[in-house]
Amino acid sequence: MLLRLFLGTCAFAAPLLLLSQLQLRVSSDGSHLRNITADTTFFYLGDTAWELLHRSQEEEARDYLEDRAAKGFNVIQTVVLAELEGLTSPNAYGDLPLKNSDPTEWNEAYFTYVDRVAEMADSLGLFLGLLPTWGDKFNLQWGVGPEIFTPENAEVYGRRLGERYGRHNVIWILGGDRIPADEEDSTIIRAMARGLRLAIGDRQLITYHPQGGYRSTDFFAGEDWIDFHMYQTGHGRLDDRNNYEYPHQMAATDPGKPIINGEPAYEDHPINWRPDNGWFDDFDSRQAAWWSVLAGNAGHTFGNHNIWQLWQPGRAPISRAHTPWMTAMHYPGAAQIGHLGRLMASLPYYLLQPDESWLLEAPNSSGRDTRVARSENGDWVVAYTPYGHTLRTEAEKLPADASFTWFDPRTGQRIPFAPDREGNLVVFDPPYAPARGNDWVLLVSSGD
Repeated sequence: MLLRLFLGTCAFAAPLLLLSQLQLRVSSDGSHLRNITADTTFFYLGDTAWELLHRSQEEEARDYLEDRAAKGFNVIQTVVLAELEGLTSPNAYGDLPLKNSDPTEWNEAYFTYVDRVAEMADSLGLFLGLLPTWGDKFNLQWGVGPEIFTPENAEVYGRRLGERYGRHNVIWILGGDRIPADEEDSTIIRAMARGLRLAIGDRQLITYHPQGGYRSTDFFAGEDWIDFHMYQTGHGRLDDRNNYEYPHQMAATDPGKPIINGEPAYEDHPINWRPDNGWFDDFDSRQAAWWSVLAGNAGHTFGNHNIWQLWQPGRAPISRAHTPWMTAMHYPGAAQIGHLGRLMASLPYYLLQPDESWLLEAPNSSGRDTRVARSENGDWVVAYTPYGHTLRTEAEKLPADASFTWFDPRTGQRIPFAPDREGNLVVFDPPYAPARGNDWVLLVSSGD
């Protein structure tokens, strides 16, 4: 009861606490996101905690948010009407979100806790990548539902959410692991977006999170309400080239909007949902991230299979989750993706475009695909070799005053070096023998 009274007090005070809201915009060239409050680029680095608002207690939420902020994340993707029986199973304080599963009839106590988590995120400089609902509430392709949305109540619900959270650090993510199955579903999504826009104007960004193997451009290309695009490569296979192929296809379909991989393979998720296939590990997370980012993306989302569902003993595991989520917070993948985020934020990453032609004889099979991005004038080159194979280029492709660094994606360490030269060839030989997991990032820049 004391906690609920405290939360209620915070909720009434919320407008006074939000004077430092961070505002994002799409850059004028459509290549990346910008923090217009600080007049800086914003490299979207997301972590996945779909069930945070539904299953966490306040102290757990704070520990998690502080951990992710310390590791370099700036977006936490979570859901208001959660996937795992979010309409019928109460939150950690015994509250359901809606009365009679009606999106226009809110249970104030539930949303008071959402308020509190939003305030905690604000205080840490984090954005909530906030999904108004999981997709089974409008498209019961799988899950428990029920389907509760119509175009009419979706607009009302979106507007109320925008009115309540429009002054927090929020990025709105529609969809919720679903594609629209028919025109009715698309109409519901557009109505929810319209309701949000009526409340938030251009203060916050909106995107769409589809199910695995799909892209938001498949359904909403050219529509004004969507500020940047998302795709999901999902959890079905190792060495998924869609991580870097989808962005090229999306940019051609709807040019001028940033792109994010909103759900790659989760760390510690069974491959194709079958433990006998093995489990995705931190290397798989790194490979997906570097392949995605060097395809010209404006950021990336990481996920750990135990954390998204806040699994702990006593809860039914989804898809063989087996590690308590507070333990999984310290698995290596998150810190390693944090290294990626810090590196990209230190570079003019928004100038980089994919250019595999920069290399000669690059490995390109069985997960060994080397990906390269370079600036138009050649002053910056970033190349990722998943197995640590030797890379080669021609001397004339380098700036005259080039400096060279190996970046270790496991530790964030930077190792300056001088490449070997074989006539006109310049040879970059990474540390250690080539092997799965001995991935390295080559940085070439003009000057010191």
